[in-house]
Amino acid sequence: MDRILIVDDDVTFALMLSTWLSKKGFRVATASSAEAGRKLLAAESFALVLTDMRLPDQDGIGLLGWIAEHAPGVKTIVMTSYAEIQNAVRCMKLGARDYVAKPVNPDELLKKIREALDVPAAPAAKSASKPAPRAAGSFSEQPLNYIEGRSDAARQLYEHIRLVAPTNMSVLVNGASGTGKEHVAQLIHRESKRAGKPFVAVDCGAIPRDLAASEFFGHVKGAFTGALADKTGAFEAADGGTLFLDEVGNLGYETQVQLLRALQERRIRPVGSNREIPVDIRLVAATNEDLEAAIARGTFRADLYHRINSFTLRMPCLRQMRGDIPLFADFFLDQANRELDKRIVGFDAAVAAALAAYDWPGNLRQLKNAVMSATLLAAGEYITCRDLPAEVTGGPAEPAEAPLSLRDPASEEEQIRRALATAGGNKSQAAKLLGIDRKTLYNKLHLYGIE
Repeated sequence: MDRILIVDDDVTFALMLSTWLSKKGFRVATASSAEAGRKLLAAESFALVLTDMRLPDQDGIGLLGWIAEHAPGVKTIVMTSYAEIQNAVRCMKLGARDYVAKPVNPDELLKKIREALDVPAAPAAKSASKPAPRAAGSFSEQPLNYIEGRSDAARQLYEHIRLVAPTNMSVLVNGASGTGKEHVAQLIHRESKRAGKPFVAVDCGAIPRDLAASEFFGHVKGAFTGALADKTGAFEAADGGTLFLDEVGNLGYETQVQLLRALQERRIRPVGSNREIPVDIRLVAATNEDLEAAIARGTFRADLYHRINSFTLRMPCLRQMRGDIPLFADFFLDQANRELDKRIVGFDAAVAAALAAYDWPGNLRQLKNAVMSATLLAAGEYITCRDLPAEVTGGPAEPAEAPLSLRDPASEEEQIRRALATAGGNKSQAAKLLGIDRKTLYNKLHLYGIE
């Protein structure tokens, strides 16, 4: 597929345009100045340059002149907020294929790009879902529900994943709620030698302590009251593949002892059985807690910690990847458009600035929820600040409400959903708002079928 170079000092716009064109099947690079653009053109091969008219070190016309002299085979399209006919004429004389005004109409720009490259339009039903070609060194397949960041923090994380995934090392994924820990666990599994085997996830915060052994190791019929049939535990279900223990810091001390024994011996015994079963699993655990502090408090075993922590991956918070926020937001917008059957083109400049400035305490999960909500509310082609949650835009706070309570059984489900929405999907925070512990909340989520 033809490569496109975007030269624009508006980094947010360039990143969003790059992401959008990548999803249309093009390979895209960006440069924020004429000098950076010239260096890329001298070092690499491009079929088309999309350049802004006004650049920090040289105007677009100067860059077009350089391209005409040094890269005459490269086609050009000029973009500018200053749509002056005189400049259009000068651009055409220097070989520009076309001239478009900002804000760019995506469909119009795509049409002009295809005309310039003589690329036929893809069938409408397939073009939106066609994955972009992978860059060298990228993972084998791009998951449909996630996108990699390009910031230094994101690049370091994914480089570490690439290194550890092919090994059989136990991995501890440490990060705040909403940073994508389970996605990373799935990615490690997919890029490992166990990719064709099961991936089994267990939320340790949702397991009642008296049922933990049954959840991990299974049980036989009649092992305890309520054991009406044999049950396969997580270890046996994950045999040959990867076992992912989310929120591993929530495990009780007795369960930690049982887990340590299973990991050491690679054998399990279902509850109520006298038969041991050999298991071959790779362990990936995740936590948002400081397990070393938990060891100091005596609530987490040091020997289990070292058993599950052959290699640590630290998940960056979204505020540490501010440069990636437009990329993630655009990706979540695509998801929201598909889910809500809407056709929102993008974010206006004020929204882009607000998204980049906000600290996102709920991380990627909060950003995804904010974009989904804004997409639902948006009335025009672009999301505006009035569509965003007030906390993101710094707008007026909502009137104070009475504390959430679960005293009224008739409204319990509604109150739980409100608490989750208020907490940006953070279950620990939602439990605090409701005045209950995390385990109780998980039980109620299961009762009401709330994801």
